[in-house]
Amino acid sequence: MGAFVSRSKLGMYLRVAGILSIYEALQVVRIRSDHERLHSRMTTIGKARRNGRQYINPVPTSVGGWSTMFKVLRRYLTDREERIPKQPLGPFLTDVRVFETPPASGLRVTWMGHSSSLVEIDGTRVLIDPVWEQRAAPVEWAGPKRFFAPPLRLEDLPRIDMVLVSHDHYDHLGARTVRRLAKSNCTATAQWISALGVGKVLNQLGVPQVRELDWTESLKVGSLEVTALPARHFSGRSLTGRFETLWASFVLAGDKHRVYYGADSGEWAGFAEIGERYGPFDLSMLEIGAFDPLWADIHMGPDGAVRTFRALGGTGLLMPIHWGLFNLALHGWRQPIERLASVDGLPIWSPEPGLPTEVVKGIELRSAWWQG
Repeated sequence: MGAFVSRSKLGMYLRVAGILSIYEALQVVRIRSDHERLHSRMTTIGKARRNGRQYINPVPTSVGGWSTMFKVLRRYLTDREERIPKQPLGPFLTDVRVFETPPASGLRVTWMGHSSSLVEIDGTRVLIDPVWEQRAAPVEWAGPKRFFAPPLRLEDLPRIDMVLVSHDHYDHLGARTVRRLAKSNCTATAQWISALGVGKVLNQLGVPQVRELDWTESLKVGSLEVTALPARHFSGRSLTGRFETLWASFVLAGDKHRVYYGADSGEWAGFAEIGERYGPFDLSMLEIGAFDPLWADIHMGPDGAVRTFRALGGTGLLMPIHWGLFNLALHGWRQPIERLASVDGLPIWSPEPGLPTEVVKGIELRSAWWQG
């Protein structure tokens, strides 16, 4: 490829290559956005702030400019990492009969791959960032394709009490998935919850009512309290309107258990305060995939997940998410979990996709499904 490539052609090359998410991320976050320069560092966790129509990260956040873009493209074309499994994975199948009986421990998680999970906590069922699409992209013919089929049909989901959407990126908010869920009996009485601004997207996809939360705002659904908290990331579903909806992490606090869902985030000093104010956590769900030093500010990766888990207090178990389903970066698809598993003394809880699994205090789980 020549030294001079137009913006539109570069975007086309990356979309066809299947790394649309990388293109979008680098397209938007740049060396340092103007609105990031305008705010001072947040010393305590608080409400989200804006510069005009754009939301601001809790700390200044940078990724890189066009020089970074060309570094990414060069590495993508020359690296020989196994970014997509050479052998088919699965099939993984969820036994829906399990949901007829409440979890004996009070906490059970069914990981569907990437960041989509069904969390049953103290009598409340929470569906998190549902994506059943074939691709994490705005179109069905291009973009990152899933490594394995959904373990469970949407039509077979049990009754859901809450649908939680952390932000509007395609690998966390599947349009076709939401349209189907909005018409499904399983969500007929569910409370949909999102970060600020994401409710409009969900409304357009057929969800009649959405409760949007700002950072530090809470809402009770039955006996479960959900609190939105800051994350270090960005938003947008096209090349315009970036940062105009909020992104968030969440705490799920039941009568007996607490779960922290980190969603997408780079590292930042606020995790220690989150642990102090909202912990201790029985389970911390932290991203480990789609990482690279070039965009470490918005994706923490496995090393960052270890540090973040410890900053949160290091209690309970660490569940790795945001890996094993889509090719969203330049690393090998197994690399995030291999790196995490190599850390001595880390209480990892990593189940097989689609397998409803109880979370028991002090009991680690290291499924080897990805080694096959």
